[in-house]
Amino acid sequence: MTSPCKNLGVLLLFLSASPLFHPHLFTHAASTNSTPGPLPRIIYMTDFSSDDNYDDDNDNNSPPPPIVPDSAKTTNRKPQLCHYSPCLENQEPCGQISARNGCLCPGVSGADEPPHAPRIQALQAIREGRDRGKIEVQWCAPSSVVSVYRVGIEGREVLEFQDVSRRGLVGSLEVGTKVCVEAVNRAGSSTPSDFSCMRYYLPESSDYKVLAGVIGGGVAILVLLIIGAVLLWKHQMRKRAERDSADGLGNPSYSKEGTL
Repeated sequence: MTSPCKNLGVLLLFLSASPLFHPHLFTHAASTNSTPGPLPRIIYMTDFSSDDNYDDDNDNNSPPPPIVPDSAKTTNRKPQLCHYSPCLENQEPCGQISARNGCLCPGVSGADEPPHAPRIQALQAIREGRDRGKIEVQWCAPSSVVSVYRVGIEGREVLEFQDVSRRGLVGSLEVGTKVCVEAVNRAGSSTPSDFSCMRYYLPESSDYKVLAGVIGGGVAILVLLIIGAVLLWKHQMRKRAERDSADGLGNPSYSKEGTL
């Protein structure tokens, strides 16, 4: 019994003599653990190579900058319209011109839709050659796929022309005859409209134009002659007045002495 008690006494004496067992150290440790100090700041590393990171000065809700293609950076030219006229005959298709030059073609409705109505331009009378006396119908193509064109004459047959045609000869027409042009494809034909139909009227004769020119020229010459005659008459009257005035000054009867 004495041995364990003796050992316990030695242990207590050793702890009381040790600096770790000092009371103020326990007090400091208790005060340190009771009031937690400031937490360390956590710094997040940012990968600036990522496209999702933006400058802190920018608005977080702003969209990312647009991506400009390389082709737009090299040139700022706007696409140009193709040099294609719907009123000229036997032209190269606009699609081929666009593929070669990079230009734009007008919008065209597909072959599965009935074409729009073409626009009739003129009913031209032929005055020379073997077709003299016939009428040439001229029109412009619609913005549609066209297989053939049909020219209908009021009270007569319907004539067909190729899709590349923009004019066609018909026989002689009476004044007031109505002529219509329609476009046709596999989906149907165009609906007649005010600009796809026209009535034929006699054109102004060239003889009348020549006669009007002759009359106008004659009237102009006559006016010039009258103006010239009036100016000549005034000139003669002025010279006569000057001559009479000179003769009166040389006659003594007109002097003051002669009157006395």
